[in-house]
Amino acid sequence: MRMLQLILLLVLAFPSAAQRLSVDRLGEATNVRSFDRGVEITATNGRMLVEIITPAIVKIHVTKAGTFDTLSYAVVGRAQSIRPAIKVNDDVIAISTDSLQVYVDRKPLTVRVFDHKAGVLVEDDPAFGVTWAGSHVTNYKVMRDDERFIGLGEKTGPLDRRGNGYTHWNTDFFGYPSGADPIYMSTPFYIGLHSGSNMYGLFLDNSSRTRFNFGASNNRFSSFGVEDGDLRYYVIAGSSIPSIISSYSYLTGTTPMPPLWSLGFQQCRYSYYPDAQVLNVARTFRERGIPADVIYLDIHYMKDYKLFTWDSTRFPDPKGLIKNLADLKFKMTVIVDPGIKVEDGYKQYDDGVAKDMFLKYSDGTLYQGQVWPGWCHFTDFTLPKARSWWGEQFKGLVSDGVRGFWNDMNEIATWGQFMPDNILFGFEGTGPASHLLGRNVYGMQMARATYEGTRALLKNERPFILTRSGYSGIQRYSAVWTGDNQSNDDHMMAGVRLLNSMGLTGVPYVGMDVGGFTGNPSKELFARWTSISAFTPFFRAHVAIDNKSQEPWSFGERVEQICRNYISMRYRIMPTIYSAFHESSKTGMPVMRPIVIDNPFDKNVYDWQYLHQFTLGADLMVCPTPSHERFTRVYFPAGGSWYSIHDDAAFVGGSSVIVDSPIERLPLFVRDGGIIVAQSLVQSLQEKPTDTLIVHLWPGTSKRTLTWYTDDGVTFDHEKGVSSIRTLTHDAAQRRLVVGAASGSYKPHFKHMRVVLHAASGSATSARANGKEVAIESQQHAFLGGIQKFDPLGGPSDNAGLAVRVFTVPMGSDEMTLSWQ
Repeated sequence: MRMLQLILLLVLAFPSAAQRLSVDRLGEATNVRSFDRGVEITATNGRMLVEIITPAIVKIHVTKAGTFDTLSYAVVGRAQSIRPAIKVNDDVIAISTDSLQVYVDRKPLTVRVFDHKAGVLVEDDPAFGVTWAGSHVTNYKVMRDDERFIGLGEKTGPLDRRGNGYTHWNTDFFGYPSGADPIYMSTPFYIGLHSGSNMYGLFLDNSSRTRFNFGASNNRFSSFGVEDGDLRYYVIAGSSIPSIISSYSYLTGTTPMPPLWSLGFQQCRYSYYPDAQVLNVARTFRERGIPADVIYLDIHYMKDYKLFTWDSTRFPDPKGLIKNLADLKFKMTVIVDPGIKVEDGYKQYDDGVAKDMFLKYSDGTLYQGQVWPGWCHFTDFTLPKARSWWGEQFKGLVSDGVRGFWNDMNEIATWGQFMPDNILFGFEGTGPASHLLGRNVYGMQMARATYEGTRALLKNERPFILTRSGYSGIQRYSAVWTGDNQSNDDHMMAGVRLLNSMGLTGVPYVGMDVGGFTGNPSKELFARWTSISAFTPFFRAHVAIDNKSQEPWSFGERVEQICRNYISMRYRIMPTIYSAFHESSKTGMPVMRPIVIDNPFDKNVYDWQYLHQFTLGADLMVCPTPSHERFTRVYFPAGGSWYSIHDDAAFVGGSSVIVDSPIERLPLFVRDGGIIVAQSLVQSLQEKPTDTLIVHLWPGTSKRTLTWYTDDGVTFDHEKGVSSIRTLTHDAAQRRLVVGAASGSYKPHFKHMRVVLHAASGSATSARANGKEVAIESQQHAFLGGIQKFDPLGGPSDNAGLAVRVFTVPMGSDEMTLSWQ
């Protein structure tokens, strides 16, 4: 009461204070209009749209403006033709599908969302609901006592976000601390979990600076808010984390199949020059037998750092250099920043000014910011004509043979790191919109322009795009890496957490700079970082100028051998990795999967000791460990036994065990009944392996399924059905593998299938293919067994190793059943 009296006295004494102190609620519903998929509500201080998008997704859109802002750079999934049940009465509006129920209370106007079993998912705090403070609008939600929050993409910190607050504002942060926020990318989507089984996804689709509070500095509510524009968000009901990610991916899209070569090892530094050094690095990989596919050129390949140019002294014959690299089975990726140098006579500057392609101030003059070339203009990638113009500028690079394009500095990064807010963006011609709304989508739209432009120029060949900055939906155009990290164990482990979180938010093609961009890693750190990153979707070593070299052979013979071993393992299990990318392209499921995905209500997966663990695909669990730890504690989720890749030792699900982790031995485990599909070792993914596909199987009581996918790895013909898909179902208890009939018109070159039986299955004495007996034999495999004995997932080894049983069968296109006893 005293506080209310004080406020009243202040308002009476200082009338202007009323505006400063006002916090506007959305108010009460005054009018309701129903339509096929929902309702539009007029309230005391604004309007609300509640619309069913799919049976599991509802959009809630709140505005104070006369119309709802419908432009979204994130959402591409359209509302489906469904008719939810809608009931309107004086107190509440009810909207229901077979997957969710939405209740909109009219006085005050608040929203509650339930699952199909009437279990509450998420609901407004009845006291606050949607509230404005000036142009800032915030939605306050009830925070349950046991509620956890995961996701938000490229955010540092723990897996469970509870007790913390986060800001989405794309920021160039060189050498960012391992707990920094914000950094380069914004994906405002999280998953809430509570009450032992209830879970939901929530995506806030607003490109301005947004904030999420999961009980930071309060214990009453969670909240999310936007600095400018409408409050538009989606609630997703789901029975599992994969189902929620799939629905989110329906909204924001999935990653197209990348060129196969881009999944190999990539070597970069700031900078490789002249051309002789580039060739020498590539040749050294081949001479030392270290698989690799890509080499990068940083900014020093350009003339005076001007985009789309070559420095004729350092690179007098770019096309010849790229041809020589191609002969070595290397692809080239070059950096392309957004800044166009202000210089009369420079083609891109003159043409861009003449065609009105650049960002402007509110008075119509062109914005200039300073970066590597000096003062620059910046293409307005939120305009279709500018994206098309940008794409055309790659014609020369494509003609020279470049196939990878690295978009950096696109937050937008400028010297001083303080872009004025009165810069205007075209926003598809619906604008202008200020820097407040344009910044977070700028990098995404740059990657889009690069992808669409190079795809058009390359006709039917897949380009590779890499970006540092992005917004929800960036996965449709580009791989993403985590920027300018530091060379220390803390950053290596933070990088794993970032990648795990990015996968939870629909961005699967992710990686970090191996060894750290800034600083000089120890020998042990580089070896451990390489072994971990061999199992991440994007795999690149990179280092800053004036730092020591970070090629695998730069740290001595022992580290070189460790790196060779783990890189080789990646190349051998590429059929599994490529198949995981195919699954991701269809469902949004991450390639690199934090173990919380399958165990959302297991408290152990949130423990700091275990939250770095992830699976590559479905069955191979990777346990990242700091380089200085020679023993580490691993958690084995429930659901059967787990088997060490190193020695096939079995571990009980639901237990935690201290395991060895010397620098040569990253803890790796395969789940009960697991399947890993492999091939013979190649030095480049542009080479064909032998014609024998290798299927590794582990025992257990589970039935596991892997969809093996392959295509030509180069073209877009797979979009027309030119691919091959086969389902491998391993019934471990019955000792049976069913290889489904092939679908698709692509004919893989594999003619034989070698089945490798591990652990207890390795005692089998007979095998059959479609009922006919086939020869089975014992072999020794040294899986990750040490520096000299290391033959990861390859063929038989002369060194002492694992005892396994092996049989080989012809591989046609029809279904076949393999069994063993």
